[in-house]
Amino acid sequence: MRSVLVSRVLKLPRSYFDNTPIGITLSRLTSDLETIGDSFVQSVVGLVRDSLNTIALLIMMLFIDWKLTMVVLVVMPPVIYLTVFVRNKLRQMHQITRSALARGIGYLQEVLLGVKTVQFYRAEEEVEARYKSYTDEFLAAQMKVNKYDAILFAFISGVTSITIALMIWFGSGQVLEASLTLGVLIAFINTLEKVFVPIRDFTSQIASIQSSFAAFDHIEELFVEPLEEEGHQLLAKQQVEPELKVFNSLEFRNVSFRYKKDAPYVLKDVSFTLNKGHQIALVGSTGSGKSTIMRLITKTYRHYEGSILLNGIELSQIAADDCAHLFSMMMQDVHLFEQSIHFNIALGKEGVGREEVVEAARYVYADRFIEQLPRDYDFKLDKNGANLSVGQTQLISFARAIAQGGQIMMLDEATSSVDSITEDSSKRR
Repeated sequence: MRSVLVSRVLKLPRSYFDNTPIGITLSRLTSDLETIGDSFVQSVVGLVRDSLNTIALLIMMLFIDWKLTMVVLVVMPPVIYLTVFVRNKLRQMHQITRSALARGIGYLQEVLLGVKTVQFYRAEEEVEARYKSYTDEFLAAQMKVNKYDAILFAFISGVTSITIALMIWFGSGQVLEASLTLGVLIAFINTLEKVFVPIRDFTSQIASIQSSFAAFDHIEELFVEPLEEEGHQLLAKQQVEPELKVFNSLEFRNVSFRYKKDAPYVLKDVSFTLNKGHQIALVGSTGSGKSTIMRLITKTYRHYEGSILLNGIELSQIAADDCAHLFSMMMQDVHLFEQSIHFNIALGKEGVGREEVVEAARYVYADRFIEQLPRDYDFKLDKNGANLSVGQTQLISFARAIAQGGQIMMLDEATSSVDSITEDSSKRR
């Protein structure tokens, strides 16, 4: 189940990750799945066992004395009603606890990623106060869960005692009238006590079961979320493959785009044409949509207005996998994995071996510092390249874009942190 869920998350559109903190998604993949595995499976097994035991014991009681059994069944409706009522309350409380836990994990993940900023600006107290609000919300809901759970268990214990008292009162009258033997009454009471044992066990598992259902509801949100190209009418691979073997042209015709329906337009009536062998530079102020244009070209975002034509074919009708080989892109934000430099450049892509990695690094002049490192291309990076300078991490990201072999190279401030000499040399390529 975890593998299926991870596979689906990786196919979710970029808009989902823009609107959902990574920590919340991480909570769905870890905490919610563990809750289902630890409590739901065990509780279901116990529920089946207890149900079978209860039914078998009730049948035995009917054979012992059906009149006394009818007295027992009279107390069942209140038990069932309260169980359903408490179950619904527990479901609501567990929804709150799971949501509060997910938000807390999401916020904690953001804080830990930006812990240097938090410490630099002495914002520890503000961070602690906000995180405490999430834990307080979780604690309040969990206390209510415990309260309802205790009430139900106490009620079942009380019903057990009252029912046994009724049996003694009613049965003693039957014994005195000689319509029931003392041995049968004792056997019935002993069997009755065994009936309530699985019922008590079941009520003690209700909280755990409802916690699992709440976790299921949160995981279902990921399955309800539309996938990257779900609902889009795409051309078949056989139709577009011959036309997309080689890049010929890219044309924007009155393209407008906004990230949300109620948000202002980031792009408005943008038009330009890029032909094979030509270069184009996008110049504008911060927030003018330069990076957004590149994200539209790579189909990171899809819901644009107007027309984008790739080799004369509408981009929205082309599957991302069918045109991905045409593009190589380096973004402003660099992310490196805790792996070797070779892995970070090749990213495990088929056909990108050591020779291609070295050539890509040489192309952007990253080989100069890589070959001075211990084990050169096998040098293992710390988290996000923390053991390299910012300029060096940017060069590795640049080499990654080169190694991917796209026919269209898109650079988004690719050398903003690189020294001027290396930047000038790269531009001459």
